[in-house]
Amino acid sequence: MPSNPRPSRDWTLVLVALLVGAGLLVTACSDGSPQSSTTDNTAGTTGASSSSDNATQGGTTKSGSTTTSAGDATATSVGSTVAGPTSTGNDSAATSASTAATDTSGTTGAGGMTATTTNGSGNSTSGDPVPGGEVTLDGPRISVGGEPLHLRGVNWNPIPRGGTHPGDLAYAEFAAEDIALMRAAGINAVRTYEPLTDAGVLDALADAGIFVLNTVFPYGGNPASSVDAPVNAVKDHPAVLAWVIGNEWNYNGLYVDLSLDASIQLINEVIERIRDLDASHPIATVYGELPDASVIERLRGVDVWGLNVYSGRSFGDRFAAWAALSDKPMFFGEYGADAWNASTGEYDPESQATATRDLTQEILDNSTLAGGVCSGGTIFEFADEWWKDQSGSPAAQDVGGIAPGGGPFPDSTFNEEYWGIVTIDRVPRPAYEVLKELYAE
Repeated sequence: MPSNPRPSRDWTLVLVALLVGAGLLVTACSDGSPQSSTTDNTAGTTGASSSSDNATQGGTTKSGSTTTSAGDATATSVGSTVAGPTSTGNDSAATSASTAATDTSGTTGAGGMTATTTNGSGNSTSGDPVPGGEVTLDGPRISVGGEPLHLRGVNWNPIPRGGTHPGDLAYAEFAAEDIALMRAAGINAVRTYEPLTDAGVLDALADAGIFVLNTVFPYGGNPASSVDAPVNAVKDHPAVLAWVIGNEWNYNGLYVDLSLDASIQLINEVIERIRDLDASHPIATVYGELPDASVIERLRGVDVWGLNVYSGRSFGDRFAAWAALSDKPMFFGEYGADAWNASTGEYDPESQATATRDLTQEILDNSTLAGGVCSGGTIFEFADEWWKDQSGSPAAQDVGGIAPGGGPFPDSTFNEEYWGIVTIDRVPRPAYEVLKELYAE
């Protein structure tokens, strides 16, 4: 999710990407025909700008970064609770998941997994695969234990009031309450922005039927060997669905401003490293918008692609565009809207709920379980994070935002601290109820 300021983002490039995604700007293929993608070595992006979790390093905001040294597994240690301030006010919001009050204020490239054939249909919570089965790929479909999986996911980065990312990341502190709310809403997957290696948290997620898309390489300032510890720590845990590398790194150069070429080279090194450690789980990477065909070709070891897309209330032609690019699994790594309306200067959870309904329904309609090309999505995000507006205080909810010329409904502005489907006190917003309704159908 974005943070203000976003020093690693070149907003000129993002604006070009937005125009391309809107069909207002095209580039020419070598044969002279138009294509809606770019291939330059600094952006390599198409479509709307996206949002990603940020961390502060050396006084500079770095999205999704980690301050661990080489070989450190994660901000949390296995079986431990992360130290950090406890979110206050939870006693009034920590209602049970069933009675929570609503707040109205396939074929793979070189080095990839071997594809196997599975069957399945439907998008409800009944008949879901459960964590622990073999993860296999068949074209655009992901299966677990021979049963097809549609990701009804959220991005999960629990930071308490007054805390910052990644030092105060508190998986264990929030696990019980958050997992209960997720389970009640029919959520079956979380994507992290840092390695999750806490065995107790992973056990709780698996027990609730929730898979983990575990980001083990978020920050390009770390060596490829930094994945060794987290992968080895949890590669046999049933909750782990896939390893994730980076977050919209075509925008941020893995948060160290690497060129597109350098980012691809490093990602390939990380893929090879992970594959040597664990050949049983797919490897995903999360890109800002749709990648160019040349990027997919150069990253043949990527098994699953996540796309961060923010384009109002619809994904437009992105499902068809992906089908034309690749037959590998694709999910939306980030999508959704925030609950602050910069156009009116007011809290607006209803618009957030409207976008959540429209976008999630499109994902369900284009699910691989219904013959489509989409393996689901992880909405941004589960709970508000109050540390993101760099002009404000992590102890208060600030309303700063970025308006790059396109983005979330209704104001095309990324209001950093209002993206949760629940508040920082875990009070569900209408968007939470929308997901609960859609996932129960």
